[in-house]
Parts: sequence; structure tokens; C-alpha cells
Amino acid sequence: MIYVVQNGDTLEGISRETGVPVWKIVYDNQLSDRNILVPGQALLLLPPGESGALAGGRRVGGYAYPLVEPEILGQAFPAVKELLIFSYGFTFEGNLVPPPQDDLWMIETAWNRGAEPLMVLTPFSGGAFNNQLVKVLVENQEIQDKLIEQMLVTVSDRGYAGVDIDFEYILPENREQYAEFVGKTRQKMNENGYRVSVAVAPKTSDGQKGLLVEGVDYALLGESADAVFLMTYEWGYTYGPPMAVAPLDKVRQVVEYALTRIPAEKLIMGIPNYGYDWPLPYERGITRARTIGNVEAVEIAADNGAVIEYAPVAQSPWFTYRQSGMEHVVWFEDVRSIEAKWGLVREYGLSGAWYWNLMRPFRANWLLLRDSSL
Repeated sequence: MIYVVQNGDTLEGISRETGVPVWKIVYDNQLSDRNILVPGQALLLLPPGESGALAGGRRVGGYAYPLVEPEILGQAFPAVKELLIFSYGFTFEGNLVPPPQDDLWMIETAWNRGAEPLMVLTPFSGGAFNNQLVKVLVENQEIQDKLIEQMLVTVSDRGYAGVDIDFEYILPENREQYAEFVGKTRQKMNENGYRVSVAVAPKTSDGQKGLLVEGVDYALLGESADAVFLMTYEWGYTYGPPMAVAPLDKVRQVVEYALTRIPAEKLIMGIPNYGYDWPLPYERGITRARTIGNVEAVEIAADNGAVIEYAPVAQSPWFTYRQSGMEHVVWFEDVRSIEAKWGLVREYGLSGAWYWNLMRPFRANWLLLRDSSL
């Protein structure tokens, strides 16, 4: 199903050996030039009429903004069964704030394509997460009641199946109050036939330090929500040193800790649908990586004559190239790394996986996940 390109390979030769038509290899892997293959490139090879069924009936979801291109979003169906629409916000007074672009077309698309749309609630203010907004909300019952009531009306009126609460940088002193707010929202939503999930920063211990994790109590949130989404990505990030975005060994540590606090059937693992391109040498506080798509990463390698390597511990593809006199290193995801991540989901019996995010093309990923009957 997955073939790693060797020096001298051609699409015609791979097609003869595997019986998969050239046109389908090109289409499934979104190859921009059928005459250029990159050594080390992982190709998904599916005969016509077949799909990977890698998800094995588990939950598959993904986040997307309403400004997503309909064609790119469409590639994710029918593999995706939960569409998380990003995002609604709220004011200090507890008034719900809709996304800048209309979300109704995404809600309708989800239902029409066999997926359930979920409203995402974030404490966004000025384009960034605002923990003061969270503080005011979780410390004031009247503001909570007002916001929850407005969410319930919106979920009902617009046709959502539930709510995903994605709060980050919660202050340590608000950790219990935050979990109580999630539980309060869940109770109200469950009473009316809707479900509530909560997204959490990746942790490996109760006492872990850091602004992202100290206000997040896995055990309390696991009790308070219907499902918990582990944001297991961003080890490699825009301003950080070059490394895999979601190294499998690091993801495993988070999953193993989470399982000591939350039942496996409630846990949803996060998978990144993007990579980063870092200029070298890396200088902390100065170097800024460029976010790229996984299909785009292979195109960069092809354009610059690079060879794609595969890190055995991180289970992630990477390569270096030189352009305009500057060295670059790229880490991204391919069908091998996706297969490895879903192997982790199956190994620990997790509920499934959600992707951040659906804004960039990655057709091979969705074909790999689709049930063979779809």
C-alpha cells in the first residue's frame, strides 16, 4: 500500500510492478509533475475501487476555518466524520461571538457528506488566546450561564451536533473552575441532545510546569467532558528548533500519561496536517520557520533535488536543501508517519484521531483512512 521511491524509479515502472495505474498514483498522491519523483518519497498505492481502511471504524475528525477552500475540504470526506468549525469566541460580558466568515455552508456540507459539525469555542481576543477572558468567565457563574445559553441557542438554530471547548494558557489558579465550566456546559448540552469535547495541551505528568499545561487537569477534564482531544503536535514549531512536529516517541509519552487519568474510549489523539521549513543555522528568538503543507513539502524537495529521509524514532520524514545560498531543513508528514500515528491509536485503543487542520491538501491521508465500503 505504501511504496518508498528509490533512485531511478519511474511512475510507469512502479505501475507495472504494482498494477496501480499511473493516473491513479498521480491523482491519489497529488503529484504536480508525473516525470519527477523524489528519492525517499512515500507513495500511497491503491488499486481502483480500494481504500486503506486504516481508521478501522474509529473517530476521524478535523478542524477547519470557514474560509477553507471547498475543494480542499471536500477531499477529506468521506473519511472525516466530525468537522470542527473554528471558531466562536466570547466577550468579557459572556456574549457569544461568531466567526468572521459565515459557518453555515460548512455545517450543511458536513451533514450532506455524512459528517457531524461541531462548534469550536475559543477565548480569542485580538487574534490570540486570552487567559484573562478565561479567568473572568470561569470565576463568574452569571457570565457562564449567559454564554452557555447563547451556545445552546446557536447550536440548535444552526444545526451543530455539539461543542468543542478549546481554551489555552489557562491560569493555574483556574484549573478546577475551568473543569467545572466544561462540566456545566456538558450537562446543559447533554440534556438537549448535544455532546461536549475539550481540547487539551500535551502533558506527561500532573506536576509538569509551563504556561500551556499548568491550568489543565487531565483527570478533572476527563470527568467533565464527553471526550478529550490531545493536541499532540507542535514539538517542532514556528520559533522553535527544527524537529518533527509530532515525534511519535513524544506523542506516545502524552498518550501513556493521559491513559492514567482518562479512559481510552474518551481519548482522541491529535495529528498535524502540516510541516515546517526552517532556514539554517537556527538562532533562538530570530529564526522563524515557514508553515507548509505535506504535499507542498514534497514539491519543495522535488524542485531542489533533495532526498527525503525518514527518522526512525520520531517516525517522521525530513530533508535538507539549499536555495539562494541558504540551507533549509523541512519536517513534515507523509503516509508512513500517518500510518505510524494511527498504529498508536489502535495500540492503546483510543477513540480515534482529529487533525489540525483541514486547510491544506493531503488526499493520500484521507484515502488511507477511508473505510473500504465508502
